[in-house]
Parts: sequence; C-alpha cells; structure tokens
Amino acid sequence: MNRDNSRSQIFIFIGPPGAGKGTLSQLCVHKLGWIQLSTGNLCRKHIALQTNIGKQIDFAIKSGKLIDDSLMTSMVIDWLINQVDLLDLKKNIILDGFPRTLEQAKLFHNVLMENSKLQTKITVVRLAIDDTIVISRLMGRSICKNNDCQKVYSLYSEAGLAPRVQGSCDDCSSPLIKRADDEEPAVKDRLISYHRHANDLINFYQNIGGYKGELNVNQSLEQVFNQFISLIGF
Repeated sequence: MNRDNSRSQIFIFIGPPGAGKGTLSQLCVHKLGWIQLSTGNLCRKHIALQTNIGKQIDFAIKSGKLIDDSLMTSMVIDWLINQVDLLDLKKNIILDGFPRTLEQAKLFHNVLMENSKLQTKITVVRLAIDDTIVISRLMGRSICKNNDCQKVYSLYSEAGLAPRVQGSCDDCSSPLIKRADDEEPAVKDRLISYHRHANDLINFYQNIGGYKGELNVNQSLEQVFNQFISLIGF
C-alpha cells in the first residue's frame, strides 16, 4: 500500500464493549465492500487452529494474564501482510478491537511506517456511549456459535438486532450463545480497562493526525452509519 488516497485505507474504531464496533463494521462490509478484521475472532481462530500465536494467546488467557501487546500487534500485522493482494483491490480495512492500548498503537504505527508494503492512511473514529447503556446492551447480547460466522444479535430493544427466529442465527441457522465476558461483573471490568486506555489512544492519534472525530452511537444503526459516512466525507 502507499499513501495515495485511491488506495486502501485503515479505519480504527475506538469504543467500549457493546458500543457497536462490530455491527457498524459489518454494515460497512455489506454496504461499502470494505474488509473487517475482528481481532477477537482472529484470536479465537488462532487458538482453534493451535498456531504458534494461538498457543501463546491461549496460554495467557488460561493463566489469567493479559495478552502481550507485541503478540497482539504481530498477529494483526501478520494478517495485514496476508491481505496485501486484497488491499491492492482498493478495499478499505476496519480494525475492530485493535489497538486497545497505547503501546499497541505505537507498535502498529511504527511497523506501518517501516514497511513500505503496509504504509497507508489511518482514520480513527470514536464511538461514544454511556456506560449504563453499554451494560444493558451486553446483558442482552448473543452471538452465533459458528466460528466462521460470529454474527452479533441483541435483545436490547433500541438496538434493532434481534434474530428473526429466537436462538437461531439469521445467516447460518447455528445456535446463538452468550459470551461469558458479557455477564455484568465482567462487563464492568472491561469498561474500566477501556476507559483506562481510550483517552491515551485518542491523544496519540490526534498527535499523528489520524483522529477524525466522534460518533453518537446511542441511536439507530442507520443513523450511526449515516453519521459515520458524513464524518469521514465518504
């Protein structure tokens, strides 16, 4: 990739769990033809395939440790390098769930600057929502059990993301499950972690010129998408 605006760009969504990063990403995939990288799904795929990265991630999780920033960054960079042919087709990429820390952001930025194949424009958007709404959303969230699908649903009335058939995925008919980290105590811990890092991330991207602005995501998905399109001037 190069810095020509006609080439692929990388979009980074910064927001708390339950803000709708994955849902907005999927809408961009379906409506704009972009590519989404969900780092959560990528981690689970590496663990399932027992790759070297997957074994290290699995060990960290089972040991109750945080996944090392350099390991997460290496996983994303490895994925990007494998997407070079797709990037040449001028498809924009959304990084859903990465970077989560300032260290990850710095490591990622440095690699992009040093690797001529990966140099591209980065656009960062913050998804703003109140913590109380996040908790309500996640308490009602479920995901498709199929690792190749992982579509997200919600019983939270204002989300408009309920499945057509209760307990079944609209796309592949697999059963829906609730993630263990969507229970209230875990959600509150995740929110604490998010707030600890979010402002540092925003400041970093403001300083390097990548920060575009903020979306109010406490509204319908269609309104969020339209606001996003207006914000980035697409």
